[in-house]
Amino acid sequence: MEKNIRRIQTRGILTRTIARLKQQGNTIVFTNGCFDLVHPGHIAIFKQAKQKGDVLVVGMNSDKSVKKIKGPTRPILNERARSLLVSAIRYVDYVVLFDEETPYQLIRAIRPDYLVKGGDWKPGEIVGRDLVKKVFRVKLIKTYSTTNIIKKIVRGA
Repeated sequence: MEKNIRRIQTRGILTRTIARLKQQGNTIVFTNGCFDLVHPGHIAIFKQAKQKGDVLVVGMNSDKSVKKIKGPTRPILNERARSLLVSAIRYVDYVVLFDEETPYQLIRAIRPDYLVKGGDWKPGEIVGRDLVKKVFRVKLIKTYSTTNIIKKIVRGA
């Protein structure tokens, strides 16, 4: 678990780490989300994102941010648990939390080369698209959705 904890970075430390990695010629890829109940759809996005470059940074909404976006009953798993889970995924190099509703300030701070989002996002809606060389949208696995998983649990199925 210690190795995974080092993959979880603060914004300040990550900004310096990414600057160093870029100087070494690495291509930086960024994706973001709440990742509340990680499922195979998330793994597919991480895998495809990692294929676009050398280093994959995952921006994760903090508990405070998730509550603002999803409501008072979310997140299901707290930010510490979500960070540990996502950092353990082999495609993910770094995880960083952000409190804002969007990752714009984080993207501006680390300046990744590419952004990757799920295909449910329209190109004009992708936050930070003006700060990167290219945006990639990846096809979603429609059978997986955190919201649908929660609904299924609530129904008792």
